[in-house]
Amino acid sequence: MPRWRGRGTRRIVKQKQDSDVAEAAKESVTLPVVGMTCAACQHHVEDALRATAGVAEARVDLMAHRARVTFDPAIAQPEALVAAIRQAGYDAVLPRAGTAGGGENQESGAGSSAKAYAMLAAGAVAMFAAMPLGSEMGTADHWLMRALPWLFAIQASELRWGLLLMTAVLASWAGRSIFANAWRGLQHGTTNMNTLVALGTGVAFAYSAYATLFPAPGMQVYYDAVLLILGFLLLGKSLEARAKRRAMAALDSLSRMKPVTARRIVDGIETLVPLDEVRPGDEVVVLPGERFPVDATIVDGRTTVDESMLTGESTPLDRGPGGRVLAGSLNYDGAIVCRAESLGEATVLAQITRMVEQAQSSRAPMERLADRASAIFVPVVLGLALVTFLVWLVGARSLPLALANTVAVLVIACPCAMGLAVPAALTVAVGRGAQLGVLFKGGEALERLANLDAIVLDKTGTLTVGRPVLEAVHPLGNADANYLLALAAAAEERSNHPLAHAIVDQARGLGLKWNAAEDVQVLPGRGLTATVAGHQCLLGNEALFAEFFVALPADVAPPAAGATRLWMAIDQAVAGYFDARDALRPDATEAIAQLRHGGLRVLMLTGDSAAAAGPIAVQAGIGEVEAGLDPAGKLARIRALQESGLHVGMVGDGINDAGALAQADAGIAMGTGADLAQEAGDVLLLRAQPSAIPAALSLARATLRVMRQNLGWAAGYNLLGIPLAAGVLYPAFHILLSPWIAAAAMAFSSVSVLTNSLRLRRWRPGTPGVQPAR
Repeated sequence: MPRWRGRGTRRIVKQKQDSDVAEAAKESVTLPVVGMTCAACQHHVEDALRATAGVAEARVDLMAHRARVTFDPAIAQPEALVAAIRQAGYDAVLPRAGTAGGGENQESGAGSSAKAYAMLAAGAVAMFAAMPLGSEMGTADHWLMRALPWLFAIQASELRWGLLLMTAVLASWAGRSIFANAWRGLQHGTTNMNTLVALGTGVAFAYSAYATLFPAPGMQVYYDAVLLILGFLLLGKSLEARAKRRAMAALDSLSRMKPVTARRIVDGIETLVPLDEVRPGDEVVVLPGERFPVDATIVDGRTTVDESMLTGESTPLDRGPGGRVLAGSLNYDGAIVCRAESLGEATVLAQITRMVEQAQSSRAPMERLADRASAIFVPVVLGLALVTFLVWLVGARSLPLALANTVAVLVIACPCAMGLAVPAALTVAVGRGAQLGVLFKGGEALERLANLDAIVLDKTGTLTVGRPVLEAVHPLGNADANYLLALAAAAEERSNHPLAHAIVDQARGLGLKWNAAEDVQVLPGRGLTATVAGHQCLLGNEALFAEFFVALPADVAPPAAGATRLWMAIDQAVAGYFDARDALRPDATEAIAQLRHGGLRVLMLTGDSAAAAGPIAVQAGIGEVEAGLDPAGKLARIRALQESGLHVGMVGDGINDAGALAQADAGIAMGTGADLAQEAGDVLLLRAQPSAIPAALSLARATLRVMRQNLGWAAGYNLLGIPLAAGVLYPAFHILLSPWIAAAAMAFSSVSVLTNSLRLRRWRPGTPGVQPAR
């Protein structure tokens, strides 16, 4: 049975569907969501949105606290989406114009930290104050009694009343959002982390209050546990919020790169205007040290430009008249005048920001397991807590022990760590990739890239510079070389193929003139046909001439090693041929070596001739080469590799290789910062350099390892922590877990997952660990 992936076919079908009227009528909106604290909250919001009439898709990002919804505006309106979120027990608002709609909706880090430290201090005081209430503290030789004799002089009943008032005030002040969110969830029939914490602290406080109001021998109070549980929870949330902000730093830095004003020239006068007032064609002045406000073409002046935050290119680039500059890039040392081209959401910066935001909010396949576990996590914990209470109450006949262990089970369980395990790593990795000029289209693309067995590379523009130089013009018969070159330039002027650029550049360099061609038809992988000055022109390779039944002369010497030959026919008669040569990119050999070192099988598939492809493959260190392939041939070869059991990645320019990129398990499009039109790939390399290929692969594999580490930690923590809190070690070792220790462990479990993910921020190309992630 052939092992068809079908991914490319599905993608092509989806692209066709997107062009339909019904699909085009759909709209998307990003809504900030308030009140989410764990993965269970994320599921509740998603379910509420998907149940809303007219909603086609809803994805909720727990990291950024936002929901991206695709809907039919004829059926649903954004206001209805907000209402659905509110009915689920959370809150949302319509985004302001010009905002992404995301943002952190938790308490500020400073405010949460202040409450956390206050609660921890109060809990420590309560712990010390409660010590005299224990019978083991009543001896005069106890160290605490010797240190604080006045504390033991207070009557137990008075001390308990003081602790009751202090706990009530502090818990109401610092924990009100926790209790309020738990209550809203209860009203809407949902449970989340707030439910566990509120139930645990509420039961502990209620029992302690009862023991204070109606004291009896053997009854203990847990005021210190209540305060310390809330304190550790708030401290953990504070650290978690800080880690989330650091994880989103790459997207924030991209958002801050766009200036809000521009120096526009109107009637020769320079005026500082809001960026929204700039229109295409306006001339804009950019001074040294300023960022370009729009994508533009330089009209006057020379400078060097830093595009590192957009393309990952660390070397400043020289730009002069006619050079293109990108919004957000930094102008180093020259005052220049440029003409605005792309504005607002059409700029490369806006496209990159949008792609990064969508990728960070996407789901990786590995997350599905965590999603299923998180959906039932809280109800399962509630059931385990009930079992724990009954076992201790019946088996040990001790209400205090049953209560303490039940509270420990409730507060040690952490759905947050499970819910953040994959998104945290994905968010950091996507942001880090964007800083290096590697754009992942989402979590699924990143995971597929990490699991590749083979890499297939195109030659022209991928391994080579992609700007061939015309070496010679060979007219046949009585044709004149310059006349032949002028006709060819007229036909190739509208083509974007590298060989076309070589012919046009040579013709312009010789000062040749020509009339515009008509009826230009590009035949991918073969060549083109055109009408020039009344003549039918055919330019392409041997396959194209065979297709049009034009016989090639047999007495012509084959092209030199490394050269590419382009044949030309005029009115069905062969008129001559052109030989061009492309150069291997400087970093190609090292990139291929890194891919092979990473355990990948490396192949070259090219439409060029074997004579042209062979020397390039030898230079690059590629042993498997197939030449003379058209786009359909490349696609068929990738399918054959997949049928043999390999996970195949394809690297190409994203245009001629669109079919192969779509069919591959992971398509890698080599692009530039000025052109983000490559939609067929799963990964877009903004730097058209082969060294970016192993860098993208290594980052994907490192991310996959971090995801697995996070999931292993989160699952192992809960699998070990909950039984320990329930007291499974007590019969053999007499070990019980105090509720406040359980709270501390719970609070720092999410922080540990985020901290582990943040290691990816320091990842650099060449970092050890390019070996396969599986």
